[in-house]
Amino acid sequence: MIEDVLEFLEGDLSAVEEAVRRAAADEIMPRFRQLAAHEIVEKNGPHDLVTVADRLAEEHLTASLTALLPGSVVVGEEAVHADPAVYEALSGDAPVWIVDPVDGTRQFVHHDPGFCTLVALARGGELLASWTFAPALKEMAVAVRGRGARLNGQPIRSGSPEPGKTLEVAMSHPDFTTEEQKRALLGLRTPGIHGRPCGSAGLEYLDVARGAIDAVAFSWENAWDHAAGLLLLTEAGGAHATLSGAPFRLAGGNALPFTAARDTATAERVLEHLRAGRA
Repeated sequence: MIEDVLEFLEGDLSAVEEAVRRAAADEIMPRFRQLAAHEIVEKNGPHDLVTVADRLAEEHLTASLTALLPGSVVVGEEAVHADPAVYEALSGDAPVWIVDPVDGTRQFVHHDPGFCTLVALARGGELLASWTFAPALKEMAVAVRGRGARLNGQPIRSGSPEPGKTLEVAMSHPDFTTEEQKRALLGLRTPGIHGRPCGSAGLEYLDVARGAIDAVAFSWENAWDHAAGLLLLTEAGGAHATLSGAPFRLAGGNALPFTAARDTATAERVLEHLRAGRA
């Protein structure tokens, strides 16, 4: 099976990009700023929403992506919400498409264009390729392991923050943190760091990958929120680590919070403050 995946990656990946664009065109954008009240549901609170667009886009992508790579499976946010056992595929042998049909559903619901569709391809816990598509912003970022990262076809690099600058860090919303994680994140409320609540995780990763912000610090580990962005940032030259210093694991069990940053030095600086806040 790994030979099939490698052959797929060596081929033209434009079919995946087209599948992502088509799902957004068919199921997401026609409903942007057009949702009826009954098409929006709270899952675990007012900041955790799902819409008919999320469900239909995930179904669309599940069908198209598995057709492109026979033998592959999908771990999607809405499928896991319906059946948590689906998540176990991340630890299996089959190639896995990790899908967040609408990342930033809260923004989507509130007519904000800051949402995106996230797709990543992994096998055995190893990220191989990713697609981050913000249809309302007309931005498509693609990363392939060992081949770099591109935004709308142009290479991007995260670079490093200027010496002495205040770091801009997007952080988990307090609703998604434990008390211990809140204390850790409070460590970023310090001179030299400007922390703010994150929007769409996928778009925050994109902003780190292109050097628009310096880091993210997240306290939840759902693979669909992070897989695409982590590969994008890594291929752009960035770094990531969990609170223990170990790399982020797709299947879970990470020491949280974790950070992803423009370079290794910035990631280490963020981790230092997270640890200090927790102490």
